[in-house]
Amino acid sequence: MISYPRVLLFGDSITQFAFETKGWGATLANKLVRKCDVLNRGLSGYNTRWAKHILPKLIPDSASAAEIAAVTIFFGANDSSIREENPQQHVPLEEYTENLRSMVQYLKSVNIKEEKIVLIAPPPIHEPSWEKHCFMKGYKLNRLNAVTGTYARACAQVGDEYGADVVDLWTLMQEAGSDFTVYLSDGLHLSQEGNQFLESKLWPLLEKKLGALPFILPYWNDVDNNNPESSLFQSITEKKD
Repeated sequence: MISYPRVLLFGDSITQFAFETKGWGATLANKLVRKCDVLNRGLSGYNTRWAKHILPKLIPDSASAAEIAAVTIFFGANDSSIREENPQQHVPLEEYTENLRSMVQYLKSVNIKEEKIVLIAPPPIHEPSWEKHCFMKGYKLNRLNAVTGTYARACAQVGDEYGADVVDLWTLMQEAGSDFTVYLSDGLHLSQEGNQFLESKLWPLLEKKLGALPFILPYWNDVDNNNPESSLFQSITEKKD
């Protein structure tokens, strides 16, 4: 069996949508083709309260973790919703922080070290755009940018505690008073520019972890036409030895 190292993208809708055309996950998968399988385990609408129970089902033990080359954990956009307007998705800040810690600790318990983990903090909220989106669905505004910022800071804090890399979208997208609205399609989810922005911040971190991985199977011109089986699988046999 030919097995590929795996990169697990775990998160909410912003991860689920990452494999759409020009999505950040699709771009990563293209850059890592023939080196890694990039697995999208994004779950639209989910929060860390639920996610912490799902992660052990995705990576149940050290044996299944052996092929994991990197993991991204990207939650907070739903956790940070206003409790009074969205109690189904809201998770209090303290619990959100503990849930992130729990997931990082679980990964470490199955021998996925902190250098393989990247935490991604939620992007900012453009309240007028998101309020319009909510109104069209019969809801009141259920997220506030300042509140989301507190969750982003908590995410960054957990990363610092464990020595894991962090992409703090909330901060990065608003640096120097930038017009972050171009990064959002509806006030919350990422636009094409937002997907490109996230990928541009995430790839340098992943490249350090994955850039040295070899291609799976040899370059076509290196295959011995007289003895293809031996030359095709030589590097795999050497790796096992």
